[in-house]
Amino acid sequence: MADAGARGTGVLGAAAIGIGGMVGGGIFAVLGTAVGLAGGGTPVAFLVAGVVALLTSYAYAKLAVRFPSAGGTTVFLDRAFGVDYLTGVLNLVLWLGYLVTTALYAAAFGAYAETFLDGPSPVARHVLASAAIALPALLNALDAASIARVETGVVVLKLTLLLLVVAAGAPHVDPARLAPSAWAAPSSLVVGGMVIFVAYEGFELIANAAEDVRDPARTLPRAFYGSVLFVIALYVLVAIVTVGSVSEATIAAAKDYALAEAARPALGHVGFVLVAVSALLATLSAINATLYGNARLGFGLAKDGELPALLERGGVKRPLAGVAVSAGLSLLLVNLVELEAIAILGSAGFLLVFTAVNAAAFRLSAECGARRWVTGTATLASLAALVALTVHTALESPAALGVLGGMLGAAALFELVYPRLSGRTFAGLRARALR
Repeated sequence: MADAGARGTGVLGAAAIGIGGMVGGGIFAVLGTAVGLAGGGTPVAFLVAGVVALLTSYAYAKLAVRFPSAGGTTVFLDRAFGVDYLTGVLNLVLWLGYLVTTALYAAAFGAYAETFLDGPSPVARHVLASAAIALPALLNALDAASIARVETGVVVLKLTLLLLVVAAGAPHVDPARLAPSAWAAPSSLVVGGMVIFVAYEGFELIANAAEDVRDPARTLPRAFYGSVLFVIALYVLVAIVTVGSVSEATIAAAKDYALAEAARPALGHVGFVLVAVSALLATLSAINATLYGNARLGFGLAKDGELPALLERGGVKRPLAGVAVSAGLSLLLVNLVELEAIAILGSAGFLLVFTAVNAAAFRLSAECGARRWVTGTATLASLAALVALTVHTALESPAALGVLGGMLGAAALFELVYPRLSGRTFAGLRARALR
């Protein structure tokens, strides 16, 4: 084990996992939504969401050092609260959360791809979004290893283009558009941050690689904090350039592809096309990685008896059934739910899971060496964020709240019924979890 750790992933490699996970398709999908809610205060909204992510990364860092496992989040919850009905539901919510992010990335792909057509076409957008899920699913089934090898290149490309947009757009920023008088109400800034919180989803993936890093006590905290801080700075700068250089009317008209419009003032149509192409590559890359990662999560849950044995087919390295199921459910979401509602579903699901992880770190603080005031603050912050998002959704988008309630209800009902049908017992799961 020591030899493996000595040859393992370092700080930069581990941080790259987190950055690649966060800067997937989220920023391309939710930027316009954030501006619509927060106005000139959009950079503040991204900062608020980033603070919640940073606080949560502390819990993940402490738990990952103490319980290094490819299971990541699911292991932390099981260790803190035991293997029971509650943790079973939370594990299912995590699995569903990744389905939602796959649908979000696909919706963003459809929106950006539509800009290359002669005019708006809802049917074409749905066809393109569906293809964005089907193609990576097929590639995963045929040759997942070769697809994974291009991930690093895509991550570098999208970061380069985002930084280009920031650098080129900075001289065109009008400070008046960012003045407090242009901000939405404080409550809207918070809600805006929570609606787009899904853009920070991904740093938790570092925990799944904890067994493979060298010097975990040093590497994991630096990777978690460094990746989240880098992405906070990147998102805030992107928001400043977007709001400061593009009119509200233009952003409202281009809500689903606002980031491409942000490149137009400085780089013209070429900049628009560059960002749109980057968005297509980034969302396809994110869909591919999320489908494969969620299929592996489904394999682990199926192996533990929490999901049907069907998801074990193909093994952990080639979970074909898991990819097919994840792709099929994501296709339903992207074709039945609007993009903003999908963002709300994703943010709410991860805020719920992150609240539980923060609470896990609080409960295990003595065992994992965490400061209780930090984990306690993180638990309250993520819970308050979830409540704010839920209240806003109830007032402004009841249909989205209904879908969210249905998703959580399905997880709760499945965990109630499935053990009776499969013969699974919590005692058996507890024995496996503690081995």
